[in-house]
Amino acid sequence: MSLQSVLSHTWLIPFLPFLAFALIGLLFHRWPKFSALLSILAIAGSFVLSVMAAFIVFTGPNDAVFEVAARWLDMPGLRVDMGLLVDPLTAVMLVVVTTVALLVQIYSLGYMHGDPGLASYYSFQSLFAGSMLGLVISNNFGQMFVFWELVGICSYLLIGFWFGRDSAKEAAKKAFITNRVGDFGFLLGILFLQIVFGTLNFNELAGQVAGYSNAAVLITISVLLFFGPMGKSAQFPLHVWLPDAMEGPTPVSALIHAATMVAAGVYLLARASFIFSSSAETMTLIAVVGGFTALFAASIALVQNDIKRILAYSTLSQLGYMVMAMGIGAMTAGMFHLMTHAFFKSLLFLGAGSVIHAMADEQNIWKMGNLNKKMPATTWTFVIGALALAGIPPLSGFWSKDEILLGAFAGGHTGLYILGSLVAFMTAFYMFRLIFVAFFGSNHGGEKAHESPAVMTVPLVILAILAVVAGFVNTPLMGNIFGHYISAPNAVHHEPSMSIMIISSLIALAGICLAWLIYQKQVISHEALKERFSAIYQVLYNKFYIDEFYALLIKYCVDGTAKVLEWFDLKVVNGAVNGLAYLTGRSGYGLKYTENGQVQTYAVYMYAGIVVLLISALCAVFTVLA
Repeated sequence: MSLQSVLSHTWLIPFLPFLAFALIGLLFHRWPKFSALLSILAIAGSFVLSVMAAFIVFTGPNDAVFEVAARWLDMPGLRVDMGLLVDPLTAVMLVVVTTVALLVQIYSLGYMHGDPGLASYYSFQSLFAGSMLGLVISNNFGQMFVFWELVGICSYLLIGFWFGRDSAKEAAKKAFITNRVGDFGFLLGILFLQIVFGTLNFNELAGQVAGYSNAAVLITISVLLFFGPMGKSAQFPLHVWLPDAMEGPTPVSALIHAATMVAAGVYLLARASFIFSSSAETMTLIAVVGGFTALFAASIALVQNDIKRILAYSTLSQLGYMVMAMGIGAMTAGMFHLMTHAFFKSLLFLGAGSVIHAMADEQNIWKMGNLNKKMPATTWTFVIGALALAGIPPLSGFWSKDEILLGAFAGGHTGLYILGSLVAFMTAFYMFRLIFVAFFGSNHGGEKAHESPAVMTVPLVILAILAVVAGFVNTPLMGNIFGHYISAPNAVHHEPSMSIMIISSLIALAGICLAWLIYQKQVISHEALKERFSAIYQVLYNKFYIDEFYALLIKYCVDGTAKVLEWFDLKVVNGAVNGLAYLTGRSGYGLKYTENGQVQTYAVYMYAGIVVLLISALCAVFTVLA
């Protein structure tokens, strides 16, 4: 297939899910099974087209960039295009998004079976996938922002899908409002770009930014743009929405946490790396925020008991890893970890969904146990996902995690390297804490569990295979071709370091061994540890009380300000308006007695007026004579 042919069909990749969304909503909502089939066929078509486009791009020239655009709005000072940009970075994201979305939708046939809102669920899934794919192929910030906001509204719809639950409604609002904070900064950054450079096209901006010398303007723009990834990719302090997103159906959690919403922020950092890397101060900020988020979220995951919340904080931590990689200039490593993470984290969430489905919606790991005997397929695919997340060789997470650690070490960021290694230890520990308690624990909560149907386990097996092999695209065995795949400006790709590999592997194994000693062999009592370090435990279990702090902030600042403004509106504004109206009314009421219809009264008024005029005239004359 020719390059031009790829260009002519790329627009179909987001269009097919959008079409499925429209058809389900307008025509087929009464037939949920057909709606599900239509949605799956649409995303399957997008997957095939994405693989074809990726094949053409990957076998093309190293600097291949294929772009087509059409003018949508043209006026003095503002030009908006709609177009497609297909390059190695786009191709990677298209394959990742469509692969995970397809497997999630197939899995949902079993997980959502019998749900009365099945047709709506699949229509929202199609809209979600289409929005993310539209974001990925956008060739300018304006078009990207439209799809960026569509991704946000889809998260609202799917997190709050079971809106009969108050917790789901609150979680949906929390996600939507928190992201508005980040998106406001992102929009300001886009407006600054338009004002300063006169264009929003990525390739045009890259050329202009390279020759721009006003550092203060570049810092301002890049920091404002970074607010977008802080919201979408849930970086501290805008992280609070992501754990509560667990209130949606588990397949939704897999899609949000692996390949769509949270991936959008990291993708933006890679796509606009030419802007962020133009400011050393902004790059430092990005690296510090990402590193802190990674450590902060991993520490919270150590003590959580809800299987989905453990995975949610794991996602926060891994997103911090990716953002940290972007901040140190390791763009290839960050995007590589985004790809591998999409596979093993969607595997883990779908595995958790299989457990929850078998446990009648139970999510507390301490009420599970011996699941390995009842759910072997779920158990061992979940273990593979956990090993990949922990960074055990030769699974995919090992290669991408080590790429980030190597980038930090080789780039002279020793503190971030140590932080990343500590997070790797914590990740291995909390993931195998989950596994040893829920799947191999002595509790008997899982005695009534049963293996999920094939429609749910087959996607788990496929994702497990991807979790094993996806990392090899960045090994010397594959010719380091992944660096070509990313092709991000200022990206640095380091040669593999055996010492970094060995150290990181030992760190991960140490985390697994410690979890085994405490939760499997019980050499160390976890209850005794909890009691001894109860203060630290409470702080971690309550997520450093960040949510409570925000609640107080809203209560006393937002609500307090609203009450002051309400008083001002009622007493001052309304008081002034009502007071003026009262004076006007009373004046009219008094003046009505002057209009009684009697000629004698009017004659008196006339003579009184004449007298006033005469007196005024006399006073004027005497004043002149004096």
